Amino acid sequence: MEYWFGSIDGTGVCRPADGGAPELLARVRSLVTDMRVFHPLTEELIEGCGIFSDRREYIRQLREVTILHAREVIADAAQEKDAELLQMVRMLDQMDEVINLLTERLVEWYQVTDPSFSSKSRKGAGRRILPRITKSRSPPLRGVAREIEELGEARKRLATEVSRRAGSVIPNMSELVGGLVAARIMARAGGLTPLSRMPGSSVQVLGAEAALFSHIRQGSPSPKHGLIFQHRRVHNAPREVRGQVARILAGKLAIAARIDFYRGSLDPDFIADAQERIDAASGGAQ
Repeated sequence: MEYWFGSIDGTGVCRPADGGAPELLARVRSLVTDMRVFHPLTEELIEGCGIFSDRREYIRQLREVTILHAREVIADAAQEKDAELLQMVRMLDQMDEVINLLTERLVEWYQVTDPSFSSKSRKGAGRRILPRITKSRSPPLRGVAREIEELGEARKRLATEVSRRAGSVIPNMSELVGGLVAARIMARAGGLTPLSRMPGSSVQVLGAEAALFSHIRQGSPSPKHGLIFQHRRVHNAPREVRGQVARILAGKLAIAARIDFYRGSLDPDFIADAQERIDAASGGAQ
């Protein structure tokens, strides 16, 4: 029987594999085990084999091999073509959270300095009121408002770059729903690799996990769309056909993700057919 550290024959005689952790890791990757005849290692078998002085030594060497394997997996993941795009989308999402939180706090601060700024005026305030706050009499208030405005400009530039980068990393998905929405869907799935393995039904509800779990546990209505609702074909579609549009679009996005993963180039024929199917389902709504 072949194991990661060597082999053990039917009489219990052990033959250690040559080399250190790199060679042992290469051996692990080359092993093909028949589980019908496989015998799991026991502490008695490990100690009686003679390769390791005790179980502690066995664990130490196994740890070296597994750590080396983890490092290689992480290094490979960092080299994936979608790795930087994933980080950019996550940064964009966190910038949105920070800007919204800071803006909300800033508006509350401004209300203290300007009593005429009523709660009615605060409705929909947010970024719209920032220019007004930058003219406040309070120097620290003005300074924070300007910093938030600058952060908002940085967020716009990053969003533009995300959309541009998505056009080269996931060209077919980007052509279907736009670079920014496509990148968000890919990031929510955890990357292009896991997304390319998802069925359309899973792509359809990406971003609506809370509603999906509520449906499963409490019997609430099932979600008809998640992040793809951000695309105009879904949110502009008549309510009675919105679920159908989301389903067709998600199915086409699942296929587009596979094309992007395996080919990495734009397929005009697929895009034209997909656009026609989606437009037909939405009744031409844009």
